[in-house]
Amino acid sequence: MPTDSKPKTKDSLPSPWKEFLLEIESMLTEPVELHCIGGFVICYFYGLPRPTGDIDYYTAVPANINLTEMAGEGSELAKKYKIRLHHVAITNLPEDYATRLTEMFPGMFEKLRLFAPDPYDYILSKLERNTSKDRDDVDYIFKARKLDSQVLLERYKKELRPYLANEDRHDNTLALWIDIVETAQ
Repeated sequence: MPTDSKPKTKDSLPSPWKEFLLEIESMLTEPVELHCIGGFVICYFYGLPRPTGDIDYYTAVPANINLTEMAGEGSELAKKYKIRLHHVAITNLPEDYATRLTEMFPGMFEKLRLFAPDPYDYILSKLERNTSKDRDDVDYIFKARKLDSQVLLERYKKELRPYLANEDRHDNTLALWIDIVETAQ
């Protein structure tokens, strides 16, 4: 059951992303880690070829740096590169997701480190929103990584379900997703 993500090489991040991130790094006075989610992760870490215009991140460590002002919507960097950082204040990730993060571009930057959730955590982060794009992402990552639906279900029950407000809705959504990916295999 292969679940290890292969970190990308220094040359694998295309323009304008690399230049955008290098400029962000040049503005940093201390090391920063971003726990990324969303389209940037599925495109540039998991390999789904689709456009995205931002880097969604859930957590920045340390949290006291104003990344929105630096590179968020309306910032000079966002205007220059026509892409942006986007802090996602609310998302559902499994309890221990941080222990399974993988650095996306090791060695590319000195002070800036971007991390991606493992594929099961990525899928579970999509559960709440459940748009057609989310379902497409789930289908892609499940098949591309040859994931095990039992592992997904167990992680959901142990690390995410206890913290959700509408368990029945999420149970049904996850059951539907599992049915879709298993039927297609």
